[in-house]
Amino acid sequence: MNQITLHQFQPRKSQKWWTKISLPWTVTVSYLSLILLLPIAALISKSLTLENAEFWQIASSPIALSAYEVTFITALIASLINGVMGTLVAWVLIRYEFPGRKIIDAAVDLPFALPTSVAGLALATAYSDKGLIGQFFAPFGIKIAFTRLGIFVAMLLISLPFVVRTLQPVLQEMERELEEAAWSLGASQLQTFWRVILPPLIPPILTGIALGFSRAVGEYGSVVLVAANIPFQDLIAPVLVFQKLEQYDYAGATVIGTVMLLLSLVLLLGINFLQQWGRRYAQK
Repeated sequence: MNQITLHQFQPRKSQKWWTKISLPWTVTVSYLSLILLLPIAALISKSLTLENAEFWQIASSPIALSAYEVTFITALIASLINGVMGTLVAWVLIRYEFPGRKIIDAAVDLPFALPTSVAGLALATAYSDKGLIGQFFAPFGIKIAFTRLGIFVAMLLISLPFVVRTLQPVLQEMERELEEAAWSLGASQLQTFWRVILPPLIPPILTGIALGFSRAVGEYGSVVLVAANIPFQDLIAPVLVFQKLEQYDYAGATVIGTVMLLLSLVLLLGINFLQQWGRRYAQK
């Protein structure tokens, strides 16, 4: 039998912090630094080479403020609408059996795989005044392609899969016995939806909205084709950045990019706060 000596019960000497660094941690930090942290730091440092007054003048110029408003407000409205419509699509794909369901389910992922320029071309063709869909709106004076409505439609398309794919696993694991129990206790369909079905769906819905909003804010390829890109009308911030680069205004482009980055971070922090609230609400 091994003898237990006294030094086995003595506390170990504190190890140096670098001896605790593991290989996975090192690889993770290095990878994130190379593809995320360092590029962001380079963008911000480039914009900070300007004087504060010059930075503020570019960041708050009328054309920049208009581009922020078009980008963020349109993306927010599109992601909120997809929060509702994406929930409905996910519900139908999980709860209903109908011919072609698997094809429609696979088609939901098309915005992930489709090149954004192809998506923009398809939308511009379908929603132009003589297009397959746009021709029904043109007689009423509603112009979709090459207006801000076209941007809205493009953002709806690209942000939809994020809500659907986030919700589907939760809906698949949801126990239908709980709904049947609620009905057997006399709850109406509306009460069952509001008190049994909706609470666990709130966190994934908010997550899908956050992901869709982030994707819509950064969209460029489809929007540049389906919008007219006219300042103060339908010019989004990513296109403004590209226009400044075409004019060799690198500092101005980095300032607009930095402002977009900061605004996106603030909005995502707010959405994360809502997600945490949703989780607490679902656990009640």
